[in-house]
Amino acid sequence: MSTVLSTNIAESVFIEYQGKREPTGIYKHPVEEPLFLGKEEVKKDVVANQKVHGGVYKAVYAYSADDYPYWKEIYPELEWQWGMFGENLTMDQLNEEDLCIGDRYELGECILRVTQPREPCFKLGVRFNDQAIVKRFVDHGRSGTYFAVEKEGRVQVGDQLIKKEEHPVRISIKEVYIALYTRNSNPDLVSRIQANAAVPPRLFKRFVGA
Repeated sequence: MSTVLSTNIAESVFIEYQGKREPTGIYKHPVEEPLFLGKEEVKKDVVANQKVHGGVYKAVYAYSADDYPYWKEIYPELEWQWGMFGENLTMDQLNEEDLCIGDRYELGECILRVTQPREPCFKLGVRFNDQAIVKRFVDHGRSGTYFAVEKEGRVQVGDQLIKKEEHPVRISIKEVYIALYTRNSNPDLVSRIQANAAVPPRLFKRFVGA
């Protein structure tokens, strides 16, 4: 059973990238107090680009602590702490092969619904001082997951992710993540996406079209 090891938020920070000054909320850091998960955002957390983060389908992002040792070996020079990948919730045993779109979970006071994988962008590269991490993150195949918040409330360290309901059409976060970065046609996956009303609209269009 997956357990919350750290709750993380960020202040707004401006970064320089390709001659432009961009705001970001990727510099998350652990906090001692519980997080309040709202329907479109985590309270007190910064969502710098609301076109690609936050909102009902990306209200909260979770990443597995089990993947940290892999990245620490590649980037030993960094000062490591939970929240390095921009996640609100660092959790152990968070397995994207088991997390399927539309599955509902209880976590603390909240009811969460699995929505989609995280897709890395240049801001992760800025965070790690290495744009090569974007491709490495894709190749590693471990994306973490976004949740929608169906019931708002507080989540704190030690809370456990308890499955409440499985969606009947099984589409794992891992297989969607892999499919997003391969050009191979997968008619079975497309068929399941068409049959699963819990797939976020933008993700649906990526596979099915308008």
